[in-house]
Amino acid sequence: MDMLTRRKFLVASGVVGAGALAAGATAYTLADILDTAESGDRPRDAGTLVVVTLYGGNDGLNTVVPYADASYQDARPDIAYDAGEVLRLDDSTGLNPALKGFQRLFTEGRLAVVRGVGYPKPDRSHFRSMDIWQTADPVRPGTTGWLGRWLDTAGGDPRLAVSFEPALPPLLAGATSAGAAVPTNVRRGAKGVTGLGLPAAGEPPLQARAARCFADLDSIEAMITGVRDAQPTDPDADEGDDPATGTGGRAELGAQLDLVAQCVEAGVATRAFSVSLGGFDTHADEKQLQEILLAQVDKAVTAFVDRMAGRPVTVAVYSEFGRRVRANASDGTDHGTASNVFVLGSGLRGGLHGEQPSLTDLDDGDLKYTVDFRDVYAGLLADVLATDPEQVLGGWKGKLSLTGS
Repeated sequence: MDMLTRRKFLVASGVVGAGALAAGATAYTLADILDTAESGDRPRDAGTLVVVTLYGGNDGLNTVVPYADASYQDARPDIAYDAGEVLRLDDSTGLNPALKGFQRLFTEGRLAVVRGVGYPKPDRSHFRSMDIWQTADPVRPGTTGWLGRWLDTAGGDPRLAVSFEPALPPLLAGATSAGAAVPTNVRRGAKGVTGLGLPAAGEPPLQARAARCFADLDSIEAMITGVRDAQPTDPDADEGDDPATGTGGRAELGAQLDLVAQCVEAGVATRAFSVSLGGFDTHADEKQLQEILLAQVDKAVTAFVDRMAGRPVTVAVYSEFGRRVRANASDGTDHGTASNVFVLGSGLRGGLHGEQPSLTDLDDGDLKYTVDFRDVYAGLLADVLATDPEQVLGGWKGKLSLTGS
C-alpha cells in the first residue's frame, strides 16, 4: 500500500483531517500517548483539562431550568418542565431530570454551572458558531483553536493535546503545531484495507507512523468493544443513530472518557483532552430526545468525574449555542444564543455562577448573554493549564475563576 493510498483511506474514513495528516500531527497512536508516562516530564500536580463538546446546539433552558419563572412556562408550554419535574438546585433553578448524577455532584461541590454564556453578535449557524467557540474569536473566522494556541506556547508536542474523536477538531489546531487525534470508531474490516497497519521495509517515517496509527486504531476498537461489552445493559440508553450536526459524537462518550481516564491514571504527559457527543439539534419532539442525550452525558461525565476524584482533572462541557426562548410549532426549539457551561471536578468553586439571562428582555427573541465565553476559557487556561490567558486569547483580560478558594 503506497502512502498516497493510505492517506486517502484515512482521510476518507474520517479518521483524520487532510490538513492535519499532511502536517503529520495526528498520526499518533494510543501507545505513543501512553509511552509519555515513562518520560517523567509531567510536572507534579499539573492540571488536566478535558473539554466535552456537545454538537448541535443544546437547549440550555431545558438543561438548567428556570422553573420558577412564569415566562419560561409561557414561552414553551408543551416542552417546559415544572417544579415537580426538575432536580432542584435552589428555589428558582433546577436541572433536567436526566441529570441526576450532575445534581449529586452539585450538592458535593464538584459541579459549577455557569449561566448565560455567550459572545457579542451571536451567529445561529452551527458551523460559524462552533468555529467561534473553538477559535475563541467572535470577530473573524479563525485558523487556530484556543487549545491549539496553548499547545504552541507549551512547546508544540502533539501528545500534550489529544482528541479521541473521528477527526482532529479545530480546537486543537495551533499556528505552529496541532494536537494528536486518536479516534475510537475506526471502520474495521473495510474492503481493500487489509494490511494497512502492517509495516513496510524502507518506508518513510510518516508513512510508518500512519501504519502504526491504523494498527493502533484496531486495538483501540477492540478495547472499546471490551469496555462496552463489560457494561450492564441500560434500558434508557440510546444506541440508535446519532443525528449529529457538523462533526463529532459518533463514538460513545463514555468510551472516549474511559480512554481519557486510562491515560490520566497512567500518568501520561497529555494536559488537554477533547471528546464529544453529537445530536443536540432538536427542532422537533425535543423533550424526549434531549433527555436521552443528556442521560448519556450525565452517565459518562459523572462516572468519569467520580473516577478522577482527588486528581487535578477539570472537565468543561459546552455547546455552540442554546435555543430560542419560545418553542416552535413542532414541540422543539430553533437555534438561539446564550447557554450554560458546566465545569466539573475536584477543587472547584461549585455552585451557580453568572447571571441567569432575562426571559422577557430579549434580543430579537433570543437571550442576552451575561458571561463572555472567553472569561470561562481564561479561568481554565490560568487555573488548570497554568498559562497566561491573555497570550492565548488575543489579549483578552476577563477571567472567571472556578477552581480554588
